[in-house]
Parts: sequence; structure tokens; C-alpha cells
Amino acid sequence: MATIVMERIGRLFINLQQVRQVPRMLTEAAPSMPGTLRDSEVPYYFRERYIHSGYRPLHQNWRYYFLSLFQRHNETINIWTHLLGFLVILVKFFQLAETVHFVRDPHSWPLLILLLSSMIYLTFSTIAHLLGNKSELCHYVFYYLDYVGVAQYQYGSAVVHFYYAVEENWHWYVQGIFMPIASVFCCLSCLGCCYGKYCNHCLPAWVRKVGQVVPSAIAYVWDTSPVFQRLLSWSTASNDPALTFHFGQVAFFLSSAFFFTHPLPERWFPGHCDFVGQGHQLFHVLLVLCTLSQIQASYLDYLGRRMLYSSLHRSDEAALFLGMYFVTMVICAFIATFMVSKVKQLLASKSK
Repeated sequence: MATIVMERIGRLFINLQQVRQVPRMLTEAAPSMPGTLRDSEVPYYFRERYIHSGYRPLHQNWRYYFLSLFQRHNETINIWTHLLGFLVILVKFFQLAETVHFVRDPHSWPLLILLLSSMIYLTFSTIAHLLGNKSELCHYVFYYLDYVGVAQYQYGSAVVHFYYAVEENWHWYVQGIFMPIASVFCCLSCLGCCYGKYCNHCLPAWVRKVGQVVPSAIAYVWDTSPVFQRLLSWSTASNDPALTFHFGQVAFFLSSAFFFTHPLPERWFPGHCDFVGQGHQLFHVLLVLCTLSQIQASYLDYLGRRMLYSSLHRSDEAALFLGMYFVTMVICAFIATFMVSKVKQLLASKSK
């Protein structure tokens, strides 16, 4: 018995030694990792307001940008917040899969769309913040990918709200048009974000921000309208556990939107939030919390409102919404691809 215990302790010690070697192995893998730069040393379209340092140099090899995942720079926290968010939701997906029959139960497909769209937007955001500094073209390509992720997540939000959270009276008004309009708003949101980024060279920052925020705000109001109506019944339905999470998702989203549109607290402390403390980092964290609250609220609605939503939606409606999800993704991908071609023309004309 003592021998077995000593063997296990020895193996544990070896494993701990291997873990301790990881930082050294990373250093040896990239012994000449370039240092970060100040804002004056990078092109203006890479600069963030009130962030003075921590910029990664352009035109390095791909390995450098992948390994910068473990480097201290002004995008490190942005990368890790959404990477960890992806891992948390992936774990949540496997937990729900133990009790939800995603294959056999069509009524669970809207919840599946939400889970998939959540993981996709977090993945695309992580990629954009990790690789978007390689070159100007890569900056546009990967952030357009990010916008596609955001648009398809908007669709995922819309479908669970309409399918599970909707009240009977609101369903009567919007049945047949809610999801087609939501899909159109997703595409317009993607187009607005892509075009706003494209106009980096010719429009003031606030004009670009309006072009990106307004379509997304309109989409959010429409997509979340079933939840807003549910929350109006908070006092009369206080025994509904999903309402707490619906309130949480709305509160977290509105808070995240504030930090997305306002560069705080870096505006108050210019140059002191270059690594941690940026408003965009807070935006990331709050958006992940919003998504987690939304998933939990939709799961509780899936369990607790089955009699209502199964009477409101036809047996084939979930399959229709699943098909619309893929069509919406394809259209958004086409929009992003078209805008990339416009960017290539712009960069070619600049280089002449």
C-alpha cells in the first residue's frame, strides 16, 4: 500500500514539474518575441482612444500572433475574457445535453441554436482580437468575421425569445413575421458594422459608431420584445424562476452596451488602462454574463412553459427556424465577403 501511495505521489510530482516547465517551453518556442509598441509607432487605424501602449507590431509571422495569447499586451484581456466565456458555455452545453434531447426533441432546437450561436460569436471575437493586428487587411477580415458572429448570435437570441419567452397575446400580433424580420435585422446589423469599419478612413469615429450601434440597437429591441413584455408581469408572476434570469440578461446587456459606446474608465485615466481596466474588457465580461443568464432563462422556459409554446408553434416551426439560422449565416458571410472585396480595392488604391 505504501509503495502504491509513493508511486502516485511521484507521478503527481512529475506532472507538477511538467506544468512548471510550460512558461520556459513557451519562451524557448518564441525566444525572439518582439516587444509591444506605443500608439505613435503603429498606424492610426490600430489605435484605440486613451490606450497609449501595449500594441503588437504588424507583419510578424502567424506563430507570433498565436503565441501572443500568452504575452502581455493591450488585447490580452479581451482575448481571454471571450476565450474563457467560450469554455464556460461549452461546459454548459454538455451539462444541458445530459437532460435535453437535442436530436430527438424539435422543441429543443431553438435552445441549441442559442448555444451554438453563443459559442460561435465568442470564438470569432477571440480570433479577431488575437489575429487582427497582423496587417490592415487582416484587421478588416477578422473583425468582419467578428461581426458575422455577432449577427448570428442576434438571431439565436431572437429565436429563443420568440419560441420560449413569448406571451400568447404578443405571439398573436407577430406570428409569421417575427423571425423573418429578426433575420433581416441581423443582416442589416452585420452590414452596418462592416460598413462602419470600412469607413475608418473617411468618417469621424462617432459617425462610424452610430452606423454600427443603431442597426444593432434596433435588432436588440425587436429580438428582446417578448422578454420585455414578460418582465412587465414581474409582480404578478414572481414565482417564475426564469424571470430573474431574463431580468439579469437585460441588465447585463444594457450595462455592456454602455461600456461598448463609452471608453470608460480609460478616458478618466489615459495611459493607465493599457493592459487591464478598459471599457471594452468590461463590455466583454458583461456580455458573457448576459449570454449565460440568457441561456439559463431559455432553459428554464424550455422546461417550464412547454405546454404554452408547444400550443403556439407548429410541429415543423423549429425546423424552419433552424433552416433560417443557416440562411442568415450565409447571407451575413456574403455581406462580409463583399465588404472584404471593397477593402481590398481601397487598400490597392492607397498603395498606388
